[in-house]
Amino acid sequence: MAELTTVARPYAEAVFSLASEAKRLDQWSEALRWLAAMVQNPEATEYVTNPKHTAQEVEALMLDVLGERATDEVKNLLGALSENSRLTLLPEIANQFELFKAQTEGIVDATVESAFPMTEEQKSELAQTLSKKYGKTVRLDVHENADLIGGVRVLVGDDVIDASVRGKLHAMAASLKN
Repeated sequence: MAELTTVARPYAEAVFSLASEAKRLDQWSEALRWLAAMVQNPEATEYVTNPKHTAQEVEALMLDVLGERATDEVKNLLGALSENSRLTLLPEIANQFELFKAQTEGIVDATVESAFPMTEEQKSELAQTLSKKYGKTVRLDVHENADLIGGVRVLVGDDVIDASVRGKLHAMAASLKN
């Protein structure tokens, strides 16, 4: 995973820089989502990675699916990736591009695990609290996880806020062992 991220980062940075200069972040975001979805399709992955197909054939197929989203810049990206047999990086490039875009727009993503379903009011209150803490707009991705017993666990970037009963029990057990 880390290697994939490392290899994809220069492409994502270059695309983000190009999109920022041209003020076309949304168009690039959409094109990259489509390209990533194509590559994640098992049949498409088989076609893309099959050595029987030339880079030009693979590129032509992807451009055909993209339709009007295939600008000259997108064609150049596809050409560079297909020539270097790196089309399978597209999902990670798209992911990193979205992270750069969110950072520029002052948005941070938070993954929330909750022991019980959260109401919209609870989600809103949590988002506001996290927005104050990080000084950015927070987008929540909420999942239920009954293993937490109670409370929530929040992941924001590398930060982990564990306010779950399970987390507190683990902390208590660790302190008792010392």
